[in-house]
Amino acid sequence: MKKLLQPFLVAIIMVGVVIAPSITFADSDGSTEAVNEKFGAPIVVFGGNLTEDQKKSVKESLKITENSDIQEIEVTGQDLAKYLKDGDASARMFSSAKITRKDAGKGLVINIVTPDNITEVTAEMYANAMLTAGIHDAVVEIAAPKPVTGHSALVGIYKAYEVTGGKLDPERTDVANDELSVATNLAKEAGIDDAKVSELLTEIKKQIAEKNPTSREDVEKIVSEQLSKLKIDLSDKDRQLLIDLMDRIRKLDIDFSKWGDQLNDLSKTIEDKIGKIVDNEGFWQSVKEFFNKLIDSIRSIFK
Repeated sequence: MKKLLQPFLVAIIMVGVVIAPSITFADSDGSTEAVNEKFGAPIVVFGGNLTEDQKKSVKESLKITENSDIQEIEVTGQDLAKYLKDGDASARMFSSAKITRKDAGKGLVINIVTPDNITEVTAEMYANAMLTAGIHDAVVEIAAPKPVTGHSALVGIYKAYEVTGGKLDPERTDVANDELSVATNLAKEAGIDDAKVSELLTEIKKQIAEKNPTSREDVEKIVSEQLSKLKIDLSDKDRQLLIDLMDRIRKLDIDFSKWGDQLNDLSKTIEDKIGKIVDNEGFWQSVKEFFNKLIDSIRSIFK
């Protein structure tokens, strides 16, 4: 009987290992970071269509208390129309964010604190779009009280950045939003993994920064090379969307020498993430193989 039970006991242990979630605990000593007087207190921008209960939920997600030294603002459809050429002023805004600007050279840190509620945009997609818009050296935390795509958070980030004294080029913010739309479209409609989409966009932009293409044809060549390198197959429609986007980026007023360094940092982050995904896939394959062998073992017992 003991031998008969052994496979089931092992299975129970394995299920416990597979299902038990990994938990990371944040510091809870109540300490607060000193306010950088150059930029002022962190800005928390709330979606303008949040109810009071939803706003309270967002504050809890962002760990904002009555004692938090912050500045609160709202983002509305009017802001969407300001920062995006085809923005709908009547749009409903739910995504929210906390932005803490940092000194030059600190880079971008993006944290989606409610990942289950930001359904389409990843941290890497936000980072890519923010670099295109001209935002760098900041810690950005993004939250939503219910499932939303996450697109409107970018407009809130624009507004918060300017409230703290930053200046943004409207053409760059519009292109950045276009980039976010292309990224989520490739992930959703073309079925490409989120991390792979971010890697593709980052690598193409790195090549634009390095080669400084002077024509659309040059951009098409760069896009084709990176699609081939990353083994990504796109429809003609999606390929043209990507080329159109990158041709707009080529024409932006950007210091490509500095941009290249920022993109290299982002590229390393994305490569690390893809490596973890690959490792994780290997783990799940081993679990699958274990259970297949377990089932075969159980069948042999009753033959």
